[in-house]
Amino acid sequence: MPKQEIPPSPNKFWKNETIVILFNRFYTLLLLLPTAIPHDYSDALTKSILFFEGQRSGRLPKQQRMSWRRNSALNDGKNLKTNLVGGYYDAGDNVKFHFPMAFTATMLAWSSIDFGCYMSQHDFRHNLVALKWATDYLLKTVSQLPNRIFVQVGEAQADHHCWERPEDMDTPRTAYAIDAPNPASDLAGEIAAALASASIAFKQSNPKYSNSLLNKAVQTFQYADSHRGCYTDNPEVNKAVCPFYCSVNGFKDELLWGAAWLRRATGKDYYLKYLVNNRQAFGEDVNYLEFGWDNKIGGLNVLIAKEVFQKNETALAAYKDTAEEMMCAFLPETTGPHMSYTPGGLLYKHGSSQLQNTAALSFLLLTYADHLSKSSQQLHCGNLKFQPDSLRRIVKRQVDYVLGDNPMKLSYMIGYGEQYPRQIHHRGSSIPSVAAHSTPFGCVQGWNIFASPNPNPNILIGAVIGGPGMNDTFIGGRRRSGETEPTTYINAPFVGVFAYFKSNPNFS
Repeated sequence: MPKQEIPPSPNKFWKNETIVILFNRFYTLLLLLPTAIPHDYSDALTKSILFFEGQRSGRLPKQQRMSWRRNSALNDGKNLKTNLVGGYYDAGDNVKFHFPMAFTATMLAWSSIDFGCYMSQHDFRHNLVALKWATDYLLKTVSQLPNRIFVQVGEAQADHHCWERPEDMDTPRTAYAIDAPNPASDLAGEIAAALASASIAFKQSNPKYSNSLLNKAVQTFQYADSHRGCYTDNPEVNKAVCPFYCSVNGFKDELLWGAAWLRRATGKDYYLKYLVNNRQAFGEDVNYLEFGWDNKIGGLNVLIAKEVFQKNETALAAYKDTAEEMMCAFLPETTGPHMSYTPGGLLYKHGSSQLQNTAALSFLLLTYADHLSKSSQQLHCGNLKFQPDSLRRIVKRQVDYVLGDNPMKLSYMIGYGEQYPRQIHHRGSSIPSVAAHSTPFGCVQGWNIFASPNPNPNILIGAVIGGPGMNDTFIGGRRRSGETEPTTYINAPFVGVFAYFKSNPNFS
């Protein structure tokens, strides 16, 4: 999995105003230029959902389409005398980290809720299947509330010392839990958001399941709010989770995030008051220009803005105002802080695994554009006004870049197009499948495969990998995990984004 990134320093402004003006004009033209390569967004959508079958842990169903995968980790939870079989491996390793898994579920649910109308029945159904694989497991993680939450299965350090396909794992499958009154506000807040958002996604097709999800979301949020603090405050958990999925941004954003999804799922004023009363105290120290598995503030503001646009909920107007400031930061000709782009036009953030940033922010841009369109409004950035399509053009540039319209002329979605990386940092993909080689590969033998120049024998179709660096360069290879490792939380936001352009393929 990608290592925890250090939060970036505050935006630095160019000192030479002439350079700023020239850059802004150049980049504005770049965003407006039509992309050179036509893309099959319907194919990209279908494959982005199929990817999740390659990340499944547990006993696989008969309908499994990623046929090179087999059952794995069937005794998870045994050391704590509970059933924690199932869920997803977060990336190219074999550990189940519940914090990013919950965020993945939230984004799959949000994709279904706001962009499901753009999906075919086939894709919509499979997206719900991918979501349910996550939420079925998350229900297990909070099955012993109000006193216990399960936070992880597998030992990261031991797992990383071996290069083994999940079907052969002989590394420890230790499960970790947090017991009351120990805090877990970040983890519990994200699980609450995942279950609440999923309750909306399943409301029509599976109302009984939807009610179960919502009831457990309420209970999980109560734990989060009653026992405030980070889940990695626990020394044993900290040792197991960090430095991979520590909550660098703290727990307050997840409390607001969980409350926001519960507000949307229930409509109850309790959560509205919670959001109003805690906005300043909980959100003031967190960068509002970010969104991902760790920092929820950007997504929080865009999510809540919908209530202001559609219901004129003035008590929440401050969230909408901050969301608008974020949207303005994507447009170079505005004043104030700005997002960073590579010379080729990719949204860029310092650190590893660039496309997780691109995916999450692209989702927010499309969602906010949708809010503006449905309320017949424009984006106001000081004295400048922008139509919703100005935001959509930025997203279109990101999507086309990922699918191959980039300086490397390379698709960063595995299995899409003819040119995509053949050596990705993913154990199951790189090691011959059980069907091709029934004898288990050992820990040391696996590293021989890792070092091999041969392409991965199993294609992890639909996986969006970490992507290029700040100058659009991409070297690739299994050793460069920041470039070639896929994660569930890169793909999940892209599901909604691909769905939009699948129904609007000629947008320009």
